[in-house]
Amino acid sequence: MISIDGLAVEFGGTTLFSDISFVINEKDRIALMGKNGAGKSTLLKILSGVRPPTRGKVSTPKDSVIAYLPQHLMTEDGRTVFEETAQAFAHLHEMEDQIEKLNKELETRTDYESDSYMALIEEVSALSEKFYSIDATNYEEDVEKALLGLGFAREDFNRQTSDFSGGWRMRIELAKLLLQKPDVLLLDEPTNHLDIESIQWLEDFLINNGKAVIVISHDRKFVDNITTRTIEVTMGRIYDYKVNYSQYLQLRKERREQQQKAYDEQQKFITETKEFIERFKGTYSKTLQVQSRVKMLEKLELLEVDEEDTSALRLKFPPSPRSGNYPVIMEEVGKSYGNHVVFKNASLTIERGDKVAFVGKNGEGKSTLVKCIMKEIDHDGTLTLGHNVQIGYFAQNQASLMDENLTVFQTIDDVAKGDIRNKIRDLLGAFMFGGPEESMKKVKVLSGGERTRLA
Repeated sequence: MISIDGLAVEFGGTTLFSDISFVINEKDRIALMGKNGAGKSTLLKILSGVRPPTRGKVSTPKDSVIAYLPQHLMTEDGRTVFEETAQAFAHLHEMEDQIEKLNKELETRTDYESDSYMALIEEVSALSEKFYSIDATNYEEDVEKALLGLGFAREDFNRQTSDFSGGWRMRIELAKLLLQKPDVLLLDEPTNHLDIESIQWLEDFLINNGKAVIVISHDRKFVDNITTRTIEVTMGRIYDYKVNYSQYLQLRKERREQQQKAYDEQQKFITETKEFIERFKGTYSKTLQVQSRVKMLEKLELLEVDEEDTSALRLKFPPSPRSGNYPVIMEEVGKSYGNHVVFKNASLTIERGDKVAFVGKNGEGKSTLVKCIMKEIDHDGTLTLGHNVQIGYFAQNQASLMDENLTVFQTIDDVAKGDIRNKIRDLLGAFMFGGPEESMKKVKVLSGGERTRLA
């Protein structure tokens, strides 16, 4: 259905991958695997047409629809839930405007015999034929069905998108994609903002949808449940397995063992051949044999063992200043947006040393409660922070708040204060940005996982 031929991506002197080829079939459900920075998200962007490859091409059937859900949500504020979802049909309004514009041009022109006039008539006809072949007469009904199916209530339709949590905004994006009736769905970390029930709904939808899906996800259970094929991106090339994630892990282990065995045997052969050449290079009777082995070494294609991703964060939190006995005290705290009550009458005391989880469905107010504690939003009731309390806050959208034009080093250098300034390189190493090349990368070229680590 979609053919990827000889794809290569290079930027800043670095080759992300080269000469990649594979085919996406009609009902494939593919997991895209590889370590952070291997090029998974870049590959999805190329397949979706968001960015071009350096070389190679992606061939798709003429009328196929490819829908792409990026890792960082694109939902704009300033629209209602219904209006934002209806953006799925924005291309039809653009087409209608273009037809009207071309018709007006035809009305004002008098050069009826000219080639350009005839070309204009052909353009209007082709565009009109395409526009009227798309059944968008009941688009409002379609939007309604999609939103209700994704768990929105009718009273949510006219609320602003900014009222909703990350998980619900993700559903709005999904609704927009599904309304396009795509032949291929490209999903980059779709479960990041979803609760357990939503993930279950998405799993069922993808399994029963019957269309092609390519997904990047760190949620192993989700990937195992929905995919039947695994493509690994590693060291600039791909390996294609017709199995789900768990089976792929086993096959990858066996592949690496075979590679290691072949590599060790080749290295032994090279060492022995070099020793022979060195030993007999001045011996007349062995001249032909020596020359033959030199040529053999020159032509030898060196084997490689695929790298194993053993990278890991090395974190050790320094002791924080001693706070009062009760870092957070909430009394009758509540938050409403207009008539919509997110939560009310929340009374809670957090004692020093407590480890607390806020759990609940999307939209129940977990992030809103955290924003109240951070004094980011107004609220009802009384919320008191204890003596000497310092808060470290990692927000849901933290990774998207950084300046894309700064380097990794500059990003940390701008916020480091005090003694830690002398340890920035060590800190970057602990977060897997060791080495000058890694620390001088600009934020805009980082993968989603790398951005999150930097944030």
